[in-house]
Amino acid sequence: MSQHDLVVIGAGPGGYVAAIRAAQLGLNVACIEKEKALGGTCLRVGCIPSKALLETSEKYRAAETEFAGFGIKTGKLELDLEKMQAHRKNVVQMLVGGIDGLFRKNKIKRYMGHAKFTGPNSLEVTNDKETVQVEGKNILIATGSVPSSLPGIEFNGDKIASSTEALEYTDVPQHLVVIGAGYIGVELGTVWNRLGSKVTVLEYLDRICPGTDAEIAAEAQKVFEKQGLTFQLGAKVTAASANKKGCVVEVDGQDPINCDRVLMAVGRKPNTENLGLDTIGVELAQRGFIPVDGSYATSVPNVFAVGDVIGGAMLAHKAEEEGIACVEKIVTGYGHVNYNAIPSIAYTSPEIAAVGKTEDQLLQDGVAYRKGSFPFLANGRARAIGHTEGRVKILADNTTDRLLGVHILGPHAGDLIAEAAVAMEFGASAEDLARCCHAHPTLAEAVKEAAMAVDGRAIHF
Repeated sequence: MSQHDLVVIGAGPGGYVAAIRAAQLGLNVACIEKEKALGGTCLRVGCIPSKALLETSEKYRAAETEFAGFGIKTGKLELDLEKMQAHRKNVVQMLVGGIDGLFRKNKIKRYMGHAKFTGPNSLEVTNDKETVQVEGKNILIATGSVPSSLPGIEFNGDKIASSTEALEYTDVPQHLVVIGAGYIGVELGTVWNRLGSKVTVLEYLDRICPGTDAEIAAEAQKVFEKQGLTFQLGAKVTAASANKKGCVVEVDGQDPINCDRVLMAVGRKPNTENLGLDTIGVELAQRGFIPVDGSYATSVPNVFAVGDVIGGAMLAHKAEEEGIACVEKIVTGYGHVNYNAIPSIAYTSPEIAAVGKTEDQLLQDGVAYRKGSFPFLANGRARAIGHTEGRVKILADNTTDRLLGVHILGPHAGDLIAEAAVAMEFGASAEDLARCCHAHPTLAEAVKEAAMAVDGRAIHF
């Protein structure tokens, strides 16, 4: 029986970051991961590889439609999908190797295999070769999530598949149907649309990007439609099947849709299968999430959980913050995550980024607010780089002027939102943002101008 101060189950962003922080704090740490590659879904088949494809596909589209306007003649354009996919794999491989190095540096013991509780402080780890027993004074569950499907629709790993398989396509589908218009659906839909696919996105709700500010989402939809995506909103998908020719998608109230491939992007569910939680008395909440308290403790002493498996926004950076807060609480007695200042990003083109409350939420909660917005069309840097779609939208408390929410649709929105997240973390007002000097010419000036617009004094629009 190997004994450790902390055993982390799962080496995704929540797990490996928690393991490293615990080791920094002096604990004897082990991490159990069933996959050979560390990094979890995010690094192996999620955030990182999708961003590699998003970037390369965006460059391809730019060469196809934008370069000529900048005076760059490319000649005949050809797609080398094999090389594009090789770039994606290389990026992942390099970062996986980096986590291996961090584990060695921090003296974290790695166990490869599937973990299952045999007691509140003990686990058995099983792989193809052996089963070993591992004991931990504290055990942290960070097993993440897996793709969801719809009733009556099953993944077949090929024509009807999840985002994992959609990253691995070896040819460009003539017609790709994406079921679900959330961040995963629109990101991968735009990837394959740029590379030549006809993309139809089916969404049950009456809008795209649920949870995003409605005004920003509506503007984003218009941009994506202009790029070539087709959206069918209020579409209830009842079935999807594969045949020799491709796939057939059944939608309530309309003719079947024939296509080459189907990407299921209807969300994710917690990964708690066969962990042995019932053995130690951890009862799952609705939809299979693990209930925890403010310290990420489960109902069983010294057993904790963080990340997708406990619910909330399924974001890698949220899991990282929770992992750090959890182990710091175990060691120092204090750990904290400000959930009001966690940004979210869709890496489309243009990107969608947000932090804090949406305008819809403020209206629903009866919060009095003021709003300022500034279009990238009026930003000098956006003009220079040829990306003027979108805007920065800032919501501030009507009485105190404190920032309540910042929403951005535009170039590099995912980078720009960091300023807003820091400002909200420190309780800043719109006036604070407006009074900070922003370098010229930069995209960040749009944030300053939107903050000024809250008070009705934007300069350049």
